[in-house]
Amino acid sequence: MRIALLAPPGVQSLDVVGPAEIFWEAGRRLGNPSAYEVQVVGTEVGPITGTGNLRFVPDRTIYDPDEPIDTLLVAGDPSFEEVTADTIAWLRRRVPEVRRYGSVCTGAFLLAKAGLLNGRKVTTHWECADKLQAEYPELIVDADKIFIQEGVLYTAAGVSAGIDLALALIEEDYGRDLALIVARYMVMFLKRPGGQSQFSAHLVVQMSERTPPIRRAQEYVLQNFSSPLSVEEMAAQACMSTRNFSRIFRQETGMTPADFVEAVRLDAARRLLEDTAMSLQLIAFHCGFGTTDRMRRAFLRNLEINPLDYRRRFQSTRHPV
Repeated sequence: MRIALLAPPGVQSLDVVGPAEIFWEAGRRLGNPSAYEVQVVGTEVGPITGTGNLRFVPDRTIYDPDEPIDTLLVAGDPSFEEVTADTIAWLRRRVPEVRRYGSVCTGAFLLAKAGLLNGRKVTTHWECADKLQAEYPELIVDADKIFIQEGVLYTAAGVSAGIDLALALIEEDYGRDLALIVARYMVMFLKRPGGQSQFSAHLVVQMSERTPPIRRAQEYVLQNFSSPLSVEEMAAQACMSTRNFSRIFRQETGMTPADFVEAVRLDAARRLLEDTAMSLQLIAFHCGFGTTDRMRRAFLRNLEINPLDYRRRFQSTRHPV
């Protein structure tokens, strides 16, 4: 099966490398390295400079004679450079000819501009979801999904989500067993729990660089999540009034202080469920939930799965400690 990865100038390098590695590993595990033929398609002649100063030599360009394509995936460009008319024309011509198509990260913008997403439910990088919805109001943009399938259309979220999408395509083509083998080799989930918004509490900390007192309060939570925590206690760490702290915290992070505390506790509980045989009662106590019922409700509210089922699905394959 030929996988064409359309790579515009300035492409997010992992949008290309991530899926390419997954498809190559699947072929290796099948004992048939050519099971997937991955081609990088350039939108102009010559090498493509991607993020991280990586340079890609395309196998083909949109100006070469058409060849059959099984799966067409459009990689994203974080700089949002102008999409050429030739690229749009190529997408409009090739998409109706392929078995399935889709995008990784901001590649959704190229498909949207070509009119190939009209009326569809799609996703993209969480940071760009509002922009996609505003520029293309006819779309239904879900900013939290890792990837979305609608018939033959697949759209993936930000950057590393292209790997999740590639695993899903392998599972569709060759079954769960092969996809799981590849996922384990690549040291990742076959299907990640939750959505973009929870990767992860520590990401939220990194997003709060503009206001050091808010970051200081967040770091306090990360170090003391097993203890009872209140908004007043967090505000004291930031040397702010409770009201002002709550207002600025939400402006900086997009979540309330209480939501952040819960996210940190969920993050810790998930790791213990994945990597240990510790009882649910001990995990709830260690992570600051207090009771298993409170932990269960937090899991259902945020991840749509209870802790016991989460453990069954995502516990490490190594012997838990």
